[in-house]
Amino acid sequence: MKGKRIFDAITEVDDELVDEARTVKLKKRIKPWRIWGIVAACLVLVLGIGQLTSIWQVIFSGRGSGGGTEPIMDVIYPKALAFEDTDGAWEVRDENPVDEAFEAAIKDFAYKTSVRIFENRGDNINYSPLSLYYALALAASGAEGDTQRELLSLLGVADGETLSIQSGNLYRLLYTDNEIGKLKIANSLWLDDDMNGEPIEFKKSFVKNAVENFYASSHSVDFADADTTGKAMAKWVFDNTNGTLNPSFEFDRDQIISIINTIYFYDQWIDRFNKDKTAVDVFHLSNGEEVKTGFMNQTFGSAGFARGDGFTRSSLGLKNAGRMIFILPDEGITPYDLLSSPEQMREAFEGGEEFYGEVVWKVPKFKFGTSLKLLDVIRDLGVNSAFERDADFSGIADHMAFITDIRQDTHISIDEDGVEASAFTQIDYCGAAPPEDRAEMILDRPFIYGITSQNGALLFVGVCENPAK
Repeated sequence: MKGKRIFDAITEVDDELVDEARTVKLKKRIKPWRIWGIVAACLVLVLGIGQLTSIWQVIFSGRGSGGGTEPIMDVIYPKALAFEDTDGAWEVRDENPVDEAFEAAIKDFAYKTSVRIFENRGDNINYSPLSLYYALALAASGAEGDTQRELLSLLGVADGETLSIQSGNLYRLLYTDNEIGKLKIANSLWLDDDMNGEPIEFKKSFVKNAVENFYASSHSVDFADADTTGKAMAKWVFDNTNGTLNPSFEFDRDQIISIINTIYFYDQWIDRFNKDKTAVDVFHLSNGEEVKTGFMNQTFGSAGFARGDGFTRSSLGLKNAGRMIFILPDEGITPYDLLSSPEQMREAFEGGEEFYGEVVWKVPKFKFGTSLKLLDVIRDLGVNSAFERDADFSGIADHMAFITDIRQDTHISIDEDGVEASAFTQIDYCGAAPPEDRAEMILDRPFIYGITSQNGALLFVGVCENPAK
């Protein structure tokens, strides 16, 4: 029966994993204009030469000719904690230790890849380093030999077992689904176990590891039936990005596996912007032209900021302990001057002299999407074997497989309605240090932004060149 071999491999999941997890029911969706959200649909590993829209793509050789689209197993996500459940959050942290070395590897990966991606750009761009990391990590879990060695070197981890365990721990640590915000990393395997009537055996160890450490749901499909399979995959992406992305797919007939990764994120400002203070003003483009757009305004009497060589940096807090960082280049400095090397980018995001004082915010409302081709970026960073016909992905199946394309699509939007009044949370502080200085985060020219999780992982990084575009 179609899909039976895959089902047998995947359904052998540890009882302990099932006992400690439960399927998460989605909360009532906050209307798009009531939230700021970021969505990234990131990686697809497919077989053959295919083309698709609004999705990642990695292509392998092989041929699928099974029938239908059979859901094999839905992933059981970690337990969702209520926003105020601090005891539960500490328990999750204790049970899922993330090594400092792994956190450093993810940060290094973010800087290395971002510098290559942002090189010679001159328009709005949004990129998710964490989504690319998870997608490549899942691919690396099925690689062997030189292919695995090169991928692990880029990912900054010594061995595949450590990569999988740490990826699973970080997943459970970051997973957020409460009445305030959401951070959901979703993975899925789309498997065609029949090639011209000849069975294809996918490795039990690969699919089991994908379930346990990457929370990857699994689906038996027929890639030769492009319409049925494409609709099923598009629906999965649509559902896992809260309706933000609705991609279309085309497949080569020689396709046997596809891996899709998505990230959906939204959160609420700790201190929301007052709509009454939003006003239209001028944003100065890098080419000397001007556009008018809406700016959100707010002033904090006591807040942290940093000044470095060519920039001022500050951030706005999010209720689930993440932050949105804004880096304003000095006059005469472009965002790309600050993104010219991993060391320079690290300095912009982490360096400079720290101050505490009044911070005046003037932030443009913006919303845009980005499509990126990333195969050459990964090649330039030392991964070559994975793209050759003799690539070793024997950890997935005993079948020739090699990557031919990598793409990422993302979407970002922010506005002053990131926090609803009915969900307002008051936090009192005491013992604030005396103001040392004053910073004006007047973001009326191209600037850099980043979104970090509770542990400082860089979820998204981008440049806003034209908020009105």
